[in-house]
Amino acid sequence: MAQIDAFFRLMNDEKASDLHLVAEQQPMLRIRGDMERVRFKKLTHEELRAMLYEICPQEKIKVFEETGDIDFGYEIPGLARYRCNFFQQKYGIGAVFRQIPDGIMTTEQLGLPQVITRLAHLPKGLVLVTGPTGSGKSTTLAAIIDEANRTRQDHIITIEDPIEFVHRSQKCMVNHREVGLHTRSFAAALRGALREDPDIIMVGEMRDLETIALAMEAAMTGHLVFGTLHTINAMKTVDRIVEIFPASQQGQVRSTLADALKAVVSQTLFKRLDIKGRIAGLEILIATPAVRNLIREAKTHQLISSMQTGKRYGMQTLDDVIQGFLDRGIISADDAYGNAV
Repeated sequence: MAQIDAFFRLMNDEKASDLHLVAEQQPMLRIRGDMERVRFKKLTHEELRAMLYEICPQEKIKVFEETGDIDFGYEIPGLARYRCNFFQQKYGIGAVFRQIPDGIMTTEQLGLPQVITRLAHLPKGLVLVTGPTGSGKSTTLAAIIDEANRTRQDHIITIEDPIEFVHRSQKCMVNHREVGLHTRSFAAALRGALREDPDIIMVGEMRDLETIALAMEAAMTGHLVFGTLHTINAMKTVDRIVEIFPASQQGQVRSTLADALKAVVSQTLFKRLDIKGRIAGLEILIATPAVRNLIREAKTHQLISSMQTGKRYGMQTLDDVIQGFLDRGIISADDAYGNAV
């Protein structure tokens, strides 16, 4: 057993989402959104480096020493997987670990609206799950992919950096590809995926122009594509995709996006008052004909009105969800005010 595994077991016991280890500081856990110190000595740079290098693949150590940053996955069988990030900082080495549960929760277990489950049964198109770092995007996306895996007879390809939730093939065949290990980049993997007979493609992060362009192309050519973006709401998501392209291409991109997009799910986590834990607030935009026209005509500021009037399609604004949480005494007034659009 690696020395660091004791910290991972503590994470599990304390139900922490993240572990922070930084040279010359005490370890810290993020528990229900708050950082809490672990009663443990300050680790020196040499002690922490030895502890971290014990679980790091040799080829990643070489990259880390050259660049000062790496990401990779680590697993303790029967406990959990961890998304690992090593970085250099003023006082030496540092690392952050995000726990990825061993089991995948269903959309029902997560309490997600029924419209989210239906996204797994779309024949084609682009579905985006967005939100800030640590908002639970990966968990929601894993639940949608799990629904498809259990109910469809298709080929699913996931492209991630690193692999997070591991889906074992059920009715579908599932192939996981990790950027840096199995492929050079998200764009290279997407380009290859189009020749690998997929029905569903999951892109862990759409972070550059080429990846976004290829994802839209895949959605337009009969594939169901799921992707994530670090945007705070549905309106900003549409704008972000368009604005990443040169101005001369933006008109065409709006038209393509309007045709390809099926839904945007923007997620924010709130600390609960009624019980220990957190709850996800979801803003949901469904690409109805009216929504597609607004995207084509660059009237994204009107998408909020479409969500307010589109409740029969499963649409909802984050502000309405926050008001509902507040009325039921689930979240604090300060949290509601701080996250309201």
